[in-house]
Amino acid sequence: MTIEPLSPDELLTTTRSVRKRLDLTRPVPLELVRECLDVALQAPSGGNRQGWHWMVVTDPELRKAIGGYYERSHQAYFESGSSARALFQDDPVRAAQQRRVGESSLYLAEHMGDVPVLVIGCIAVSEGGLPQGNQSGLWGSLLPAAWSYMLAARARGLGTAWTTLHLAYESEVAELLGIPGDVRQGVLIPTAYFLGETFGPAKRQPLDEVLHVDRW
Repeated sequence: MTIEPLSPDELLTTTRSVRKRLDLTRPVPLELVRECLDVALQAPSGGNRQGWHWMVVTDPELRKAIGGYYERSHQAYFESGSSARALFQDDPVRAAQQRRVGESSLYLAEHMGDVPVLVIGCIAVSEGGLPQGNQSGLWGSLLPAAWSYMLAARARGLGTAWTTLHLAYESEVAELLGIPGDVRQGVLIPTAYFLGETFGPAKRQPLDEVLHVDRW
């Protein structure tokens, strides 16, 4: 597979959440997904435990079932006051951007089950389940690897999106896929070739509005 000649900064600033531009008709070779996951396995993990697991779902019926759970969860989210489309209504520029995000998230929810490959990043937990209090140590041993997977996919002409709404039905998805009880899901990454031209950097808030040096 040809890897696009992207500089590190270009790769990091143009890896977008792709929703409307996922090619739902073109199959994605499993070997290509494996290649991206091999890259992901080089990410850091706490204590070098490497407790991650990766569910790669290609079966049409399983994808359809997961898509159903995702769409159900998204409907509740979309109708809530906390959805992306409802944010920053007092800022006309940001409100317009949020509406576009809301529209694309709705499209993905309606088509999640049609995406050729669904990758679920999981992590093993102790017998007592999720730790009490701050869980950054646990999830920090999975989420960097999931992002590395998305970067590797971008470099190979694939589009992905970071999603977590299916977690409202985590136990149902676990039963559907046979995921054991001591393994928890952290992210669902739809994966497909993307349509149209390449991507550019997104509009973000200025650094000086979120940067704090020494004191808040």
